[in-house]
Formats: sequence, structure tokens, C-alpha cells
Amino acid sequence: MTSAAEEEDPFPADDSLFAETFSQDDIYNLIGEELKIRQVFGANLGVAAPVWEAALHLCDYLEQQSVQLRGKRLIELGAGTGVVGIAAARLGAAVTLTDLPLALPQLEANVSANMPSRGWPSGPPTVLPLSWGEDHMNFPSDWDLVLCADVIYLQETYSLLVETLAHLCKNGAVVYLSSKMRREHRTPAFYEEYLPSRFNVELVHRDDKQNNNIYRAALKKEQ
Repeated sequence: MTSAAEEEDPFPADDSLFAETFSQDDIYNLIGEELKIRQVFGANLGVAAPVWEAALHLCDYLEQQSVQLRGKRLIELGAGTGVVGIAAARLGAAVTLTDLPLALPQLEANVSANMPSRGWPSGPPTVLPLSWGEDHMNFPSDWDLVLCADVIYLQETYSLLVETLAHLCKNGAVVYLSSKMRREHRTPAFYEEYLPSRFNVELVHRDDKQNNNIYRAALKKEQ
């Protein structure tokens, strides 16, 4: 995985990180695809603005493990810039990108900027608002894959995310979650306590240098 701009990852406890609004375009080479990703930094977007390292780690893992994407129904939660889902869509997945309403214009712009010259293999990614634990029931449960990159940082959302994932995975979807393991945000607790309450969870990759873990999870069968 490569990017035109290497950045530190000072993940904020306060998501009003950027006082002024400005944009930055970078080129990322991910899963064999060259993507042009616009990051719109501003107080309203906060943590949805940047391409976080966890997203790049997840793309790298999907490529290294040859995870089948073509023809798969895939939904990304907290998509932010959409870099993971857009790469998957260019490789033939039928993708839905979700985030809070404020992040949707950035997602839509990045989808438009990355349309392949021959068109999207399975149609363009759909961009929709999704607030965990609130409107997840508006979404189906027939996904093949659910992707999450660096969405585990607010403890008050952890139970809501598990509830949302449980609904999306009712029909057997596999979840891949990539996270910087920030103890100050109790990220490890999500994977040790919250997610295992409903899911079988496996650590499939650990990057000690970046303190980044990737997990695979599947909903437990009801007894």
C-alpha cells in the first residue's frame, strides 16, 4: 500500500479537529487500483475527513489475503473518505458506503472522482446515511462482507455498533475491522468485551509498529 502523503495519526478525543475548512487531494495505490481521494478538512467533518492508516492497513490485508471481492455485496460503516469501499467497488464488489449525513458529500465526490474508464463493474457505490443503533433496520441483512476501518474510538457508540453489526450480519456476512488500538479510547475493550457478546472474533493481523489490529468476526448462532 502506498500513498502520496504519509501522515501521522494523532486521533483526537475531540472530533472538532480542524477550525478552518480546506481540501487535499492525494493518490493512493490500493489493491492494485489507483485512487484519487479528496480529504475535506473542516470542523464539521472532524474525524471523517482524513484517510486513516487503519483503512490503508485493511486494503493491504484484503490484497495480501486475496479476499474475494468481485460479485460480493459489501457495506462499509463509518466510511469517511470511502477509500476502502471505493477500491472494492473498482474490483467488482457491489458496494454501499455509509456514514453520518455530514460525511456524505465527501463520499459522493470521491465516488465520482474514481469511476473506472470502462464504468463500475457492479455499478457505482451507493452512498447512504447510517446512524448506528438508530436507522440500521432500514438496511437489509443479506451482505457478504461488512468493512470497518478505524471506527472504534467513542465508547458510547460501542453497543450501538454491535447492535448494527448484528442486524447486518443475520444472514452470514463476515466482518473485517481494522483499528488503531488506542487505550485512551478503550478500543481494546470493544474487541475483548463488546463485540464477543454477539460475535465470534478472531485477530487475523497485528502490526506492532503501527499498533494496528485487523479482526474477522461472524455473528454467533443463536442457541
